[in-house]
Formats: sequence, structure tokens, C-alpha cells
Amino acid sequence: MNQINRVAIVGGTHGNEFTGAYLIQKFAQFPDLITRPSFETVALLANPNAFAVGRRYVEKDLNRCFLKQDLQDPTLSSYEELQAKSIQNRLTSTVDKADFILDLHSTTANMGLTIILVNSHPLNLKLAAYLSQINPLVRVYRCSFKSVEENPFVNSLSELGFAIEVGPIAQGILKATLFQQTQELVYAILDYLERFNQGEIPSTKETLILYDHLSVVDYPKKQDGTIFGMIHPEFQDKDYQALNPRDPIFLTFDDKTIVYEGTSTVWPIFINEAAYYEKGIAMCLTQRQQINI
Repeated sequence: MNQINRVAIVGGTHGNEFTGAYLIQKFAQFPDLITRPSFETVALLANPNAFAVGRRYVEKDLNRCFLKQDLQDPTLSSYEELQAKSIQNRLTSTVDKADFILDLHSTTANMGLTIILVNSHPLNLKLAAYLSQINPLVRVYRCSFKSVEENPFVNSLSELGFAIEVGPIAQGILKATLFQQTQELVYAILDYLERFNQGEIPSTKETLILYDHLSVVDYPKKQDGTIFGMIHPEFQDKDYQALNPRDPIFLTFDDKTIVYEGTSTVWPIFINEAAYYEKGIAMCLTQRQQINI
């Protein structure tokens, strides 16, 4: 990769995640904030209809609509499926191709400032390491896919780029601290890419702490699928903290504790994310490791 010519900042992929959506509106109103000399930056509100009504989506989760086979399927015609195809056309066309896509999200879980990698491209890893170096609050979660065809997220449209996930914040509100922290991360990324184009990649530490995706865990449920337990009070908000075998994770409605039955230590994230109830996900389990860049 010799030159980055176009960067796309995407927000409002989920309409009730206001941090990214309102940052996109701010950048559209004040484009000089994201203008850099060596490349064009575009700000894209991904799901305007969902944003207008303050909902995650209208018909289908937009950030699950970017599977290659779905984008090529002419029979898929829900609002979000058509929106995904429109975004693909805009960000991958020969004329307007985005070389780097930054997708802005927020979460109700205690995730702090999280970079979500969907691949291990060296530039993405180096940039993630740089961000975690200049801001110790930044953590890096890697949810890699075996191939781009298996990636349903917006970031499947470009090899370069990643998502920023910030929280905790309730759906449908703004929190100034997280808004400002996300904004500063965006500026740091644009500045890094500008220096990359000038052949002056900022030096970074040689190692990076990664939280690699292992699996997901559902809530305790009855045979009919109804939930009969919740996140244990001792476990709530413990994202990125070590979870050891026999540690409590759920409390049932009849006040019984359910413990983690795994045989090794893991690091949970997205604990009690509101949007994941419908997906049957109470948390994601990760493995913490240090890699050489």
C-alpha cells in the first residue's frame, strides 16, 4: 500500500448509537476538522432512517448486511439490505473507492475505547498499537474472519480500517466525554494516515496487547427460549477483566449463582450489551495475548 487517497468515516450504522451519528453530522458541517493534505476524507451517515427514529435498525441490523453473497443477491430488498448495497457502491467504486474505512460505534457495555479489528493487516495492527500507545485507555479486540466473504460488517468493504466501539453509554443519548474521546481518536487516526502518506510512520512499541475472539455465551434460558437469569452483580461491568473457572457470571431469578465452567482464564467483553439480547449473546469471551508487531 503506497498511498491512501480516500478515507471514509462511517457513523450511525446503528441508528440509536448517537456518538458516531452526531460526529458524522459535525464533520459534515465542519469538514476542515477531518481534512488532511494528502487524501480526501468523507463522512457518511450509514443508516439515516434508523437514526431519524432513534432505533438500532428499521428492518435488519445493517452491520450484518455486508456478507459478499448478500450484497450480490438481487432478491434481498429490505431497507438495510438495499442500504448496504448502496454503501458498497459508494465506497468500492473505481472512482470513489475508500482505501480506509473507520466505522464508529457505541455500546452499553463497559468497553471504554475499543478498536475492533476484522483482519491482521500490518497497517491496521501498527495503527492500533500506536493508538494504544498514545492513549492507555485504548484496547484492541480482534474478531478476525477466515475470508472477506465471511465478514458481515461495514469494514468488509476495505482491507484497511476498523471499528471504534466506545462505552458504556445508553442507547439514544450523547455523553460528552465519550464523544470527545472518540473525536480525538478520529483525529489521531487521520494524522497517522497523513504521516503514512508522507513516508513518516510514527514509531510504535514493538508489541501489542490483543484480545482475540474465542466464543459467545448466551443468557440462562428455559426450553421455550425465555431468559431466567441475568448478569451476576459481581460480574457486571467487568469487561476486559480476567474471568477464572468457577467465578460467578449469572444470577438466576430464583437467586442461584451460575459460575463460569471453562477450564482456563478468559477475558470477557460486551458484557450485558443491550443490543445483543436479541442475538442471544450475554458476553463475548476473548483470549488476552501479546504479539510482536
